Amino acid sequence: MAQTVPHKNIILRAGAPVYGGYTLGRTAAVPKIILIRGAIPGEMVEVSVNEEKKDYYIASVENVIEPSEYRIQPKCASFEACGGCQFQYISYGEQVVIKQQVLTDSLRRIGNIIVAPDTPIINEDAIWKYRFRGQFKVENGLIGFYKEKSNEIVDTDYSPLMIDPINEALKSVRSAMSAQPELFRDINEIQISCGDGTYASIKANPRAKHDRLFWDSLADLLLECCFEGVFIKTQLETLKYGRQYLALSLDGISYTASPMSFFQSNWKLNRVMVDFIKDRLQPLSGKRVLDLFSGAGNFSLPLAQDADEVIAVEENPFAVEDGKRNLRLNRIQNMCFYRAAAEAYDISRYSPFDIVIVDPPRAGLSPKIVENLLQAHPATIVYISCNPSTLARDLKRLAPNYEIESIRLVDLFPQTYHIETLVFLAK
Repeated sequence: MAQTVPHKNIILRAGAPVYGGYTLGRTAAVPKIILIRGAIPGEMVEVSVNEEKKDYYIASVENVIEPSEYRIQPKCASFEACGGCQFQYISYGEQVVIKQQVLTDSLRRIGNIIVAPDTPIINEDAIWKYRFRGQFKVENGLIGFYKEKSNEIVDTDYSPLMIDPINEALKSVRSAMSAQPELFRDINEIQISCGDGTYASIKANPRAKHDRLFWDSLADLLLECCFEGVFIKTQLETLKYGRQYLALSLDGISYTASPMSFFQSNWKLNRVMVDFIKDRLQPLSGKRVLDLFSGAGNFSLPLAQDADEVIAVEENPFAVEDGKRNLRLNRIQNMCFYRAAAEAYDISRYSPFDIVIVDPPRAGLSPKIVENLLQAHPATIVYISCNPSTLARDLKRLAPNYEIESIRLVDLFPQTYHIETLVFLAK
Protein backbone atom coordinates (compact mmCIF):
# COMPACT_ATOMS: atom_id res chain seq x y z
CA MET A 1 0.00 0.00 0.00
CA ALA A 2 1.33 3.42 -0.94
CA GLN A 3 2.26 5.58 2.00
CA THR A 4 0.02 8.54 2.69
CA VAL A 5 2.16 11.65 2.96
CA PRO A 6 0.92 14.17 5.54
CA HIS A 7 1.20 17.69 4.17
CA LYS A 8 0.29 19.59 7.34
CA ASN A 9 1.15 19.58 11.03
CA ILE A 10 4.51 17.86 10.58
CA ILE A 11 6.63 18.30 13.70
CA LEU A 12 10.41 18.03 13.34
CA ARG A 13 13.68 19.61 14.33
CA ALA A 14 15.30 21.95 11.81
CA GLY A 15 18.74 20.77 10.74
CA ALA A 16 21.55 22.29 8.71
CA PRO A 17 21.02 25.50 6.69
CA VAL A 18 20.56 25.18 2.93
CA TYR A 19 21.14 27.85 0.27
CA GLY A 20 17.97 29.73 -0.55
CA GLY A 21 16.99 30.52 3.02
CA TYR A 22 15.98 26.96 3.96
CA THR A 23 16.89 24.52 6.69
CA LEU A 24 17.01 20.78 6.19
CA GLY A 25 14.37 18.61 7.84
CA ARG A 26 13.99 14.84 8.12
CA THR A 27 11.27 12.77 9.75
CA ALA A 28 10.10 9.18 9.53
CA ALA A 29 6.60 10.51 8.86
CA VAL A 30 7.41 11.37 5.23
CA PRO A 31 9.58 9.60 2.64
CA LYS A 32 11.49 12.66 1.37
CA ILE A 33 13.68 15.31 2.92
CA ILE A 34 12.00 18.63 3.66
CA LEU A 35 13.40 22.07 2.92
CA ILE A 36 11.92 24.36 5.57
CA ARG A 37 11.33 28.07 5.07
CA GLY A 38 11.27 30.16 8.24
CA ALA A 39 13.19 27.95 10.67
CA ILE A 40 16.54 28.43 12.40
CA PRO A 41 18.84 25.39 12.74
CA GLY A 42 18.09 23.55 15.98
CA GLU A 43 14.51 24.72 16.38
CA MET A 44 11.62 22.34 16.91
CA VAL A 45 8.92 23.47 14.49
CA GLU A 46 5.56 22.51 13.07
CA VAL A 47 5.48 22.82 9.29
CA SER A 48 3.08 22.48 6.36
CA VAL A 49 4.21 21.29 2.94
CA ASN A 50 3.62 23.86 0.20
CA GLU A 51 5.22 22.16 -2.76
CA GLU A 52 6.37 18.69 -3.76
CA LYS A 53 9.44 18.16 -5.91
CA LYS A 54 10.88 14.94 -7.30
CA ASP A 55 13.28 14.35 -4.41
CA TYR A 56 12.08 16.68 -1.66
CA TYR A 57 9.29 18.78 -0.20
CA ILE A 58 9.24 22.52 0.42
CA ALA A 59 7.50 23.51 3.64
CA SER A 60 6.81 26.62 5.70
CA VAL A 61 6.80 27.01 9.46
CA GLU A 62 3.31 27.20 10.99
CA ASN A 63 4.37 27.16 14.63
CA VAL A 64 7.69 27.39 16.48
CA ILE A 65 7.60 24.90 19.34
CA GLU A 66 11.15 25.38 20.65
CA PRO A 67 12.49 28.76 19.43
CA SER A 68 16.17 29.40 18.93
CA GLU A 69 17.96 31.95 21.09
CA TYR A 70 18.73 33.74 17.81
CA ARG A 71 15.08 34.27 16.82
CA ILE A 72 14.05 37.96 16.84
CA GLN A 73 11.05 40.04 15.81
CA PRO A 74 11.17 41.05 12.10
CA LYS A 75 11.52 44.78 11.60
CA CYS A 76 9.37 45.12 8.48
CA ALA A 77 5.58 44.97 8.74
CA SER A 78 5.42 43.26 5.32
CA PHE A 79 7.99 40.58 6.13
CA GLU A 80 5.58 37.63 6.21
CA ALA A 81 4.11 38.48 2.81
CA CYS A 82 7.01 40.04 0.90
CA GLY A 83 9.68 37.98 -0.84
CA GLY A 84 12.28 40.74 -0.80
CA CYS A 85 14.23 39.44 2.19
CA GLN A 86 14.19 36.20 4.17
CA PHE A 87 16.33 36.46 7.34
CA GLN A 88 14.76 39.29 9.33
CA TYR A 89 13.69 36.87 12.06
CA ILE A 90 17.34 35.84 12.72
CA SER A 91 19.81 37.95 14.73
CA TYR A 92 22.47 39.42 12.48
CA GLY A 93 25.43 37.56 13.97
CA GLU A 94 23.67 34.25 13.39
CA GLN A 95 22.79 35.26 9.82
CA VAL A 96 26.53 35.51 9.11
CA VAL A 97 27.19 32.14 10.80
CA ILE A 98 24.48 30.50 8.66
CA LYS A 99 25.88 31.96 5.45
CA GLN A 100 29.37 30.75 6.38
CA GLN A 101 27.97 27.25 6.93
CA VAL A 102 26.15 27.27 3.58
CA LEU A 103 29.28 28.44 1.79
CA THR A 104 31.44 25.78 3.45
CA ASP A 105 28.91 23.06 2.61
CA SER A 106 28.65 24.13 -1.06
CA LEU A 107 32.42 24.07 -1.45
CA ARG A 108 32.68 20.59 0.08
CA ARG A 109 29.64 19.02 -1.55
CA ILE A 110 29.94 20.45 -5.08
CA GLY A 111 33.63 21.31 -5.41
CA ASN A 112 35.16 18.68 -3.09
CA ILE A 113 36.93 21.62 -1.44
CA ILE A 114 37.59 21.31 2.27
CA VAL A 115 38.41 24.79 3.49
CA ALA A 116 37.29 27.04 6.32
CA PRO A 117 36.35 30.53 5.08
CA ASP A 118 38.45 33.39 6.40
CA THR A 119 37.11 36.24 8.54
CA PRO A 120 34.05 37.67 6.74
CA ILE A 121 33.85 41.24 5.50
CA ILE A 122 30.78 42.78 7.13
CA ASN A 123 29.46 46.14 8.31
CA GLU A 124 27.45 45.67 11.50
CA ASP A 125 26.65 49.40 11.54
CA ALA A 126 24.73 49.10 8.25
CA ILE A 127 22.58 45.99 8.35
CA TRP A 128 19.54 48.20 7.63
CA LYS A 129 19.23 51.09 5.18
CA TYR A 130 22.19 49.88 3.15
CA ARG A 131 20.77 49.66 -0.37
CA PHE A 132 21.53 52.53 -2.76
CA ARG A 133 19.36 50.92 -5.42
CA GLY A 134 15.91 49.36 -5.27
CA GLN A 135 13.82 47.57 -7.89
CA PHE A 136 10.06 47.95 -7.50
CA LYS A 137 7.32 46.14 -9.42
CA VAL A 138 4.32 48.09 -10.72
CA GLU A 139 0.84 46.90 -11.66
CA ASN A 140 -2.74 48.16 -11.35
CA GLY A 141 -1.83 51.09 -9.12
CA LEU A 142 0.35 48.94 -6.83
CA ILE A 143 4.09 49.37 -6.33
CA GLY A 144 6.38 47.19 -4.24
CA PHE A 145 7.94 43.73 -4.24
CA TYR A 146 6.63 40.36 -5.32
CA LYS A 147 5.36 37.85 -2.82
CA GLU A 148 7.65 34.86 -2.69
CA LYS A 149 7.27 32.59 -5.72
CA SER A 150 4.50 34.68 -7.22
CA ASN A 151 3.84 37.69 -9.42
CA GLU A 152 1.52 39.22 -6.83
CA ILE A 153 2.77 42.61 -5.63
CA VAL A 154 3.04 43.48 -1.96
CA ASP A 155 2.13 47.18 -2.00
CA THR A 156 4.57 49.31 -0.01
CA ASP A 157 5.97 52.80 0.32
CA TYR A 158 8.87 51.88 2.62
CA SER A 159 11.62 49.26 2.81
CA PRO A 160 13.96 49.07 5.83
CA LEU A 161 16.76 47.90 3.52
CA MET A 162 16.71 51.08 1.40
CA ILE A 163 18.51 54.29 2.26
CA ASP A 164 16.22 57.20 3.13
CA PRO A 165 16.38 59.03 -0.25
CA ILE A 166 15.08 55.91 -2.02
CA ASN A 167 12.16 55.52 0.39
CA GLU A 168 11.37 59.22 -0.04
CA ALA A 169 11.45 58.84 -3.84
CA LEU A 170 9.22 55.77 -3.58
CA LYS A 171 6.59 57.80 -1.73
CA SER A 172 6.81 60.51 -4.39
CA VAL A 173 6.29 57.96 -7.16
CA ARG A 174 3.26 56.62 -5.33
CA SER A 175 1.78 60.12 -5.15
CA ALA A 176 2.46 60.64 -8.86
CA MET A 177 0.76 57.33 -9.66
CA SER A 178 -2.31 58.39 -7.68
CA ALA A 179 -2.43 61.76 -9.41
CA GLN A 180 -2.01 60.50 -12.99
CA PRO A 181 -2.57 56.70 -13.04
CA GLU A 182 -2.96 56.64 -16.82
CA LEU A 183 0.76 57.40 -17.25
CA PHE A 184 1.74 54.31 -15.23
CA ARG A 185 -0.71 51.82 -16.71
CA ASP A 186 1.91 50.26 -18.99
CA ILE A 187 4.83 50.38 -16.56
CA ASN A 188 6.13 47.03 -15.24
CA GLU A 189 9.03 48.14 -13.09
CA ILE A 190 10.71 51.20 -11.60
CA GLN A 191 14.30 51.01 -10.45
CA ILE A 192 15.39 53.83 -8.15
CA SER A 193 19.11 54.55 -7.76
CA CYS A 194 20.83 57.06 -5.53
CA GLY A 195 24.26 58.70 -5.61
CA ASP A 196 24.77 62.44 -5.84
CA GLY A 197 21.08 62.54 -6.77
CA THR A 198 18.13 60.21 -7.28
CA TYR A 199 17.46 58.54 -10.61
CA ALA A 200 14.77 56.33 -12.13
CA SER A 201 14.99 53.57 -14.69
CA ILE A 202 11.57 52.62 -16.07
CA LYS A 203 10.77 49.32 -17.76
CA ALA A 204 7.69 49.63 -19.94
CA ASN A 205 5.43 46.80 -20.99
CA PRO A 206 6.89 45.64 -24.36
CA ARG A 207 3.37 45.53 -25.80
CA ALA A 208 2.69 49.16 -24.91
CA LYS A 209 2.02 51.38 -27.91
CA HIS A 210 2.54 55.04 -27.04
CA ASP A 211 4.03 57.92 -28.95
CA ARG A 212 6.97 59.99 -27.78
CA LEU A 213 4.73 62.65 -26.26
CA PHE A 214 3.27 60.11 -23.85
CA TRP A 215 6.70 59.08 -22.55
CA ASP A 216 7.75 62.74 -22.41
CA SER A 217 4.77 63.43 -20.13
CA LEU A 218 5.72 60.56 -17.81
CA ALA A 219 9.34 61.72 -17.65
CA ASP A 220 8.31 65.34 -16.97
CA LEU A 221 6.12 64.19 -14.09
CA LEU A 222 8.94 62.14 -12.53
CA LEU A 223 11.55 64.86 -13.01
CA GLU A 224 9.21 67.33 -11.38
CA CYS A 225 8.42 65.14 -8.38
CA CYS A 226 11.89 64.03 -7.24
CA PHE A 227 14.30 62.67 -9.86
CA GLU A 228 17.41 64.24 -11.40
CA GLY A 229 17.41 61.77 -14.28
CA VAL A 230 14.92 59.36 -15.87
CA PHE A 231 15.54 56.51 -18.34
CA ILE A 232 12.57 54.78 -19.98
CA LYS A 233 13.15 51.46 -21.74
CA THR A 234 10.47 50.80 -24.36
CA GLN A 235 10.26 48.03 -26.91
CA LEU A 236 11.98 50.16 -29.54
CA GLU A 237 14.45 52.35 -27.67
CA THR A 238 15.75 53.70 -24.39
CA LEU A 239 14.70 57.31 -23.79
CA LYS A 240 16.84 59.54 -21.59
CA TYR A 241 15.71 62.64 -19.69
CA GLY A 242 17.48 64.99 -17.31
CA ARG A 243 20.93 64.11 -16.02
CA GLN A 244 22.42 61.06 -17.67
CA TYR A 245 24.30 59.50 -14.75
CA LEU A 246 24.80 59.52 -11.00
CA ALA A 247 28.15 59.84 -9.21
CA LEU A 248 29.55 57.99 -6.20
CA SER A 249 32.90 58.14 -4.41
CA LEU A 250 35.20 55.13 -4.84
CA ASP A 251 38.76 55.01 -3.50
CA GLY A 252 39.37 58.69 -4.16
CA ILE A 253 37.91 58.66 -7.67
CA SER A 254 34.57 59.78 -9.06
CA TYR A 255 32.61 56.71 -10.09
CA THR A 256 29.68 57.34 -12.40
CA ALA A 257 26.93 55.00 -13.56
CA SER A 258 23.79 55.49 -15.62
CA PRO A 259 20.44 54.18 -14.38
CA MET A 260 20.67 51.42 -17.03
CA SER A 261 23.96 49.92 -15.86
CA PHE A 262 24.77 47.91 -12.76
CA PHE A 263 26.44 49.19 -9.64
CA GLN A 264 26.69 47.45 -6.29
CA SER A 265 23.64 48.35 -4.20
CA ASN A 266 25.45 48.07 -0.84
CA TRP A 267 27.84 50.83 -1.79
CA LYS A 268 29.38 51.35 1.65
CA LEU A 269 30.48 47.74 2.00
CA ASN A 270 31.41 47.60 -1.67
CA ARG A 271 33.97 50.33 -1.00
CA VAL A 272 35.40 48.26 1.86
CA MET A 273 35.66 45.21 -0.41
CA VAL A 274 37.34 47.21 -3.19
CA ASP A 275 39.92 48.59 -0.74
CA PHE A 276 40.52 45.08 0.61
CA ILE A 277 41.16 43.69 -2.88
CA LYS A 278 43.48 46.52 -3.80
CA ASP A 279 45.51 46.18 -0.61
CA ARG A 280 45.72 42.40 -1.00
CA LEU A 281 47.05 42.66 -4.58
CA GLN A 282 49.88 45.06 -3.75
CA PRO A 283 52.44 45.71 -5.06
CA LEU A 284 50.69 46.50 -8.36
CA SER A 285 53.49 48.47 -9.94
CA GLY A 286 54.50 46.98 -13.29
CA LYS A 287 51.57 44.54 -13.42
CA ARG A 288 48.94 43.99 -16.12
CA VAL A 289 45.36 43.46 -14.94
CA LEU A 290 42.34 42.06 -16.80
CA ASP A 291 38.84 42.65 -15.42
CA LEU A 292 36.15 40.39 -16.94
CA PHE A 293 32.48 41.31 -16.36
CA SER A 294 33.89 44.70 -15.38
CA GLY A 295 30.74 46.80 -15.34
CA ALA A 296 31.78 50.44 -15.27
CA GLY A 297 35.08 49.55 -13.56
CA ASN A 298 34.13 49.04 -9.92
CA PHE A 299 37.18 46.86 -9.20
CA SER A 300 39.54 47.85 -12.00
CA LEU A 301 39.43 51.66 -11.83
CA PRO A 302 41.02 51.75 -8.34
CA LEU A 303 43.68 49.23 -9.45
CA ALA A 304 44.60 51.44 -12.41
CA GLN A 305 45.93 54.02 -9.97
CA ASP A 306 48.88 51.70 -9.20
CA ALA A 307 49.04 49.05 -11.94
CA ASP A 308 50.96 49.37 -15.20
CA GLU A 309 48.01 48.54 -17.47
CA VAL A 310 44.36 47.56 -16.92
CA ILE A 311 41.92 46.14 -19.47
CA ALA A 312 38.20 45.99 -18.67
CA VAL A 313 35.83 43.75 -20.65
CA GLU A 314 32.07 44.30 -20.40
CA GLU A 315 29.10 43.39 -22.62
CA ASN A 316 26.56 45.98 -21.42
CA PRO A 317 26.86 49.06 -23.70
CA PHE A 318 25.61 51.41 -20.98
CA ALA A 319 28.26 50.16 -18.55
CA VAL A 320 31.00 50.53 -21.16
CA GLU A 321 29.86 54.08 -21.82
CA ASP A 322 29.95 54.73 -18.07
CA GLY A 323 33.41 53.19 -17.80
CA LYS A 324 34.87 55.32 -20.57
CA ARG A 325 33.37 58.40 -18.93
CA ASN A 326 35.01 57.37 -15.66
CA LEU A 327 38.37 57.20 -17.40
CA ARG A 328 37.91 60.72 -18.77
CA LEU A 329 36.63 62.24 -15.54
CA ASN A 330 39.47 60.78 -13.51
CA ARG A 331 42.15 61.28 -16.19
CA ILE A 332 43.12 57.62 -16.17
CA GLN A 333 45.26 56.83 -19.21
CA ASN A 334 46.60 53.35 -18.51
CA MET A 335 43.22 51.62 -18.76
CA CYS A 336 40.79 50.81 -21.57
CA PHE A 337 37.32 49.30 -21.93
CA TYR A 338 36.33 46.67 -24.51
CA ARG A 339 32.69 46.00 -25.23
CA ALA A 340 32.52 42.21 -25.56
CA ALA A 341 31.13 39.13 -23.89
CA ALA A 342 33.64 37.59 -21.50
CA GLU A 343 33.54 34.34 -23.52
CA ALA A 344 34.50 36.21 -26.69
CA TYR A 345 37.59 37.86 -25.23
CA ASP A 346 40.67 35.80 -26.13
CA ILE A 347 42.73 36.12 -22.97
CA SER A 348 45.71 34.19 -24.34
CA ARG A 349 45.97 36.48 -27.36
CA TYR A 350 46.49 39.52 -25.15
CA SER A 351 48.49 37.79 -22.42
CA PRO A 352 50.47 37.79 -20.29
CA PHE A 353 48.28 39.12 -17.48
CA ASP A 354 49.52 39.08 -13.92
CA ILE A 355 46.03 39.40 -12.42
CA VAL A 356 42.59 38.48 -13.77
CA ILE A 357 39.43 39.58 -11.93
CA VAL A 358 36.16 37.78 -12.65
CA ASP A 359 32.79 38.89 -11.28
CA PRO A 360 30.28 36.78 -13.23
CA PRO A 361 26.49 36.64 -12.87
CA ARG A 362 24.81 33.84 -10.91
CA ALA A 363 25.49 31.29 -13.65
CA GLY A 364 29.21 31.59 -12.93
CA LEU A 365 31.96 31.04 -15.49
CA SER A 366 31.22 29.25 -18.73
CA PRO A 367 33.46 26.32 -19.71
CA LYS A 368 34.97 28.55 -22.41
CA ILE A 369 36.05 31.20 -19.90
CA VAL A 370 37.55 28.55 -17.60
CA GLU A 371 39.44 27.11 -20.58
CA ASN A 372 40.71 30.58 -21.51
CA LEU A 373 41.90 31.19 -17.95
CA LEU A 374 43.72 27.87 -17.79
CA GLN A 375 45.45 28.56 -21.10
CA ALA A 376 46.41 32.14 -20.16
CA HIS A 377 47.51 31.02 -16.65
CA PRO A 378 47.72 34.43 -14.91
CA ALA A 379 49.60 34.38 -11.62
CA THR A 380 46.54 35.51 -9.65
CA ILE A 381 42.79 35.16 -10.17
CA VAL A 382 40.35 37.16 -8.05
CA TYR A 383 36.89 35.59 -8.20
CA ILE A 384 33.90 37.54 -6.85
CA SER A 385 30.85 35.27 -6.75
CA CYS A 386 27.16 35.79 -5.97
CA ASN A 387 26.32 32.07 -6.06
CA PRO A 388 28.15 29.54 -3.83
CA SER A 389 27.03 26.59 -5.98
CA THR A 390 28.49 27.81 -9.27
CA LEU A 391 31.52 29.15 -7.41
CA ALA A 392 32.25 25.68 -6.02
CA ARG A 393 31.84 24.16 -9.49
CA ASP A 394 34.22 26.69 -11.07
CA LEU A 395 36.85 26.36 -8.35
CA LYS A 396 36.84 22.61 -8.96
CA ARG A 397 37.43 23.24 -12.68
CA LEU A 398 40.33 25.58 -11.91
CA ALA A 399 41.83 23.29 -9.26
CA PRO A 400 44.32 21.51 -11.55
CA ASN A 401 46.22 24.78 -12.10
CA TYR A 402 45.25 26.94 -9.10
CA GLU A 403 45.12 26.73 -5.35
CA ILE A 404 42.91 28.75 -3.04
CA GLU A 405 44.88 31.33 -1.10
CA SER A 406 41.85 32.71 0.72
CA ILE A 407 38.08 32.59 0.58
CA ARG A 408 35.72 34.78 2.56
CA LEU A 409 32.11 35.85 2.79
CA VAL A 410 31.32 39.48 1.96
CA ASP A 411 27.88 40.13 3.45
CA LEU A 412 26.59 42.64 0.94
CA PHE A 413 22.97 41.61 1.54
CA PRO A 414 22.03 41.47 5.25
CA GLN A 415 18.52 40.19 6.06
CA THR A 416 18.58 38.01 2.91
CA TYR A 417 19.97 34.56 2.08
CA HIS A 418 22.17 35.95 -0.71
CA ILE A 419 25.88 35.17 -0.40
CA GLU A 420 28.73 37.14 -1.96
CA THR A 421 32.13 35.45 -1.82
CA LEU A 422 35.62 36.79 -2.47
CA VAL A 423 38.29 34.26 -3.49
CA PHE A 424 41.99 34.74 -4.23
CA LEU A 425 43.57 32.00 -6.35
CA ALA A 426 47.30 31.53 -6.98
CA LYS A 427 48.89 29.68 -9.90
